[in-house]
Amino acid sequence: SPRVELSMPKLPSSEDGVETGINGDEESRSSTVTDSQLGMMDVDMLDEGSGARDPYSSRAADMLADLTLGDSDRELIDDERSEKFDKYLAEMGTWSESDQVSFAKRHLVRMSHTQLGRIDRFLRPMLQRDFIAHLPPALAEHVLLTLDARSLAACEGVSQQWRGKVAIGHLWRKIIEQKVRSDEMWKGLSEKKNWKKFLMCSREHSAMIICEYLNLPYATLRGTMEMTMHQHAFYRRLYPKVVGEIQKIETNWRTGNYTLKRINCRSENSKGVYCLQYDDDKIVSGLRDNTIKVWDRKTLECRRTLTGHTGSVLCLQYDEQVIISGSSDATVRVWNVVTGDCLNTLIHHCEAVLHLRFHNGIMVTCSKDRSIAVWTMVSPKEINLRRVLLGHRAAVNVVDFDSTFIVSASGDRTIKVWSADSCEYIRTLSGHKRGIACLQYRDRLVVSGSSDNTIRLWNILCGACLRVLEGHEELVRCIRFDSKRIVSGAYDGKIKVWDLQAAMDPRSLPGSLCLATLNQHTGRVFRLQFDDFQIVSSSHDDTILIWDFLEAENGAVAASASGAAGDAPGAAGDAGAGGGGEERDGGREGGRERGQGRGRLRGAPAAAAAAAAPAGAAHDGPAAIAQRMLLAAAAGDMGGADGLRAARVMAAIAGERAERREARREAAAGAVLRMQRDQERRAARAQAVALDEEEEDEDEEE
Repeated sequence: SPRVELSMPKLPSSEDGVETGINGDEESRSSTVTDSQLGMMDVDMLDEGSGARDPYSSRAADMLADLTLGDSDRELIDDERSEKFDKYLAEMGTWSESDQVSFAKRHLVRMSHTQLGRIDRFLRPMLQRDFIAHLPPALAEHVLLTLDARSLAACEGVSQQWRGKVAIGHLWRKIIEQKVRSDEMWKGLSEKKNWKKFLMCSREHSAMIICEYLNLPYATLRGTMEMTMHQHAFYRRLYPKVVGEIQKIETNWRTGNYTLKRINCRSENSKGVYCLQYDDDKIVSGLRDNTIKVWDRKTLECRRTLTGHTGSVLCLQYDEQVIISGSSDATVRVWNVVTGDCLNTLIHHCEAVLHLRFHNGIMVTCSKDRSIAVWTMVSPKEINLRRVLLGHRAAVNVVDFDSTFIVSASGDRTIKVWSADSCEYIRTLSGHKRGIACLQYRDRLVVSGSSDNTIRLWNILCGACLRVLEGHEELVRCIRFDSKRIVSGAYDGKIKVWDLQAAMDPRSLPGSLCLATLNQHTGRVFRLQFDDFQIVSSSHDDTILIWDFLEAENGAVAASASGAAGDAPGAAGDAGAGGGGEERDGGREGGRERGQGRGRLRGAPAAAAAAAAPAGAAHDGPAAIAQRMLLAAAAGDMGGADGLRAARVMAAIAGERAERREARREAAAGAVLRMQRDQERRAARAQAVALDEEEEDEDEEE
């Protein structure tokens, strides 16, 4: 192996003002690094080309970094700029990078701990630098915006420079705007709480409305750093406030706290609201009396009634231009959403149109005639039949689709999957024990509800059933889900809220999946829709209920003026639940008092009571005995205050026994009523197989 000759000038001595190694050889002017000595060094630090210089060495990179040093470091550098060091550095500059590193390592291992400490303090600022402070402002803001809120708050405490970057860049405002763009709950909350006006606008306009909101002089503060800090503080406080409101809403969902508003449809003929859809401005509902009614969200009054169907309106959907409805008269009608005019009538199905969905120029309808129709929508007045899908053996109760699949569910207990492009059959999902009444499909997940009272979750790609949810007592008629929860409505009049994320976890216990049960409808629940803040549901009881989880106040159920009478049962139930504990506590106190009274009755007052009793009264009840004792005490025939006290105790005993008898009678009456209801439910289930004309309109296909 070749030998590497390292020619070094004389090292400075301590007399020259520079410390040397403890065992340093001051007289040595040259040193030879042999192969064996090179082997003792870290091989990783050596280059294969030992004599060549790397133009892009780490030293050159450090010089390009334009590092800034402190005053103490500059003093050391000034010392190093002596004549002797210049010669030494000039000689060392001819070495390769690996040779320089090797020499430095050999020299460092000979130094004392104190010397190494001084070198460490010298190197530390060269190896660590405030990259945020040295980056261009736009790039620094881009880096900080990749952090979450907790990390950004921590960055504000690093230094004044970092806090200035966050404030001047309006980063808290930008993080909130990112949330509003990407998260539906943040977006909805910004609109409902009216703080969206502080976002998505210029900094100048933002400063103006913040000054107006905080009652600050905009003309004085305009363009100043103080105004920037006011804006920063406003958005800095807004973020945790929004997070707190979201947490409160989630708690209301989990605990079933809501404010209830009620719309009484007051149908003239047949009662029942079969379908609905809503937005922030209106609710559109399809009724059993053959009409479509549009309701105002603020006033809860009916804006418009659309007439034209000759049968019950079983399904509908609307967008910005049209309302499309399906009816038991076997037709599909297209209406102008603004004027309410009927624009088109589609006649294809030969029996009731049970469900429909449309978007992106495609509409899918399904019918009691067991068929599915796929339509191409050119315009409201030009809707052409594209394909008819056949395969179900009973009425097709519900359809849903996206750009990949069409999913249908039927009274034949199956769910069928079709290609959205070719309309070819793909697979069947089987598992329900009775007919399927409702379904929603989104991404890879299908959630279905059935006459077997269960809800099933399916993977549409492989057809596997992921989970079965049990809890409803009757047919599950309607179901919807989002990324967090499933909401279902059934013929038992109940709406249940389920934890979707827990349901997708096979380790979750079945008893932990139902978050809340809402019971305010007095009839079958036909349809529901929900978002992050509310549920809107319709029922056979001819009402539309709005369950508001945003404005819930300590779990109270507050009814609107139109729904006060309907809310009374729920309020009474709450009062009864709360009053039960007080009644039981009062019973324990009364029991102790009556026990003491009985003890006193065993004494003289009891004897006086027996003496006061007429012949033949031995078998009288406590009420009669108490009455005679009160009369005797009043007449002075009994022992004064003791006699009067004994009479009162006997009267209390008599009253308690009367209350118990009344409670037993009420319990017996309640048991009879429950038995009658159970018999009615069993009879209704038995009749579900053979549907009459009324139940056909209600889509109870088996």
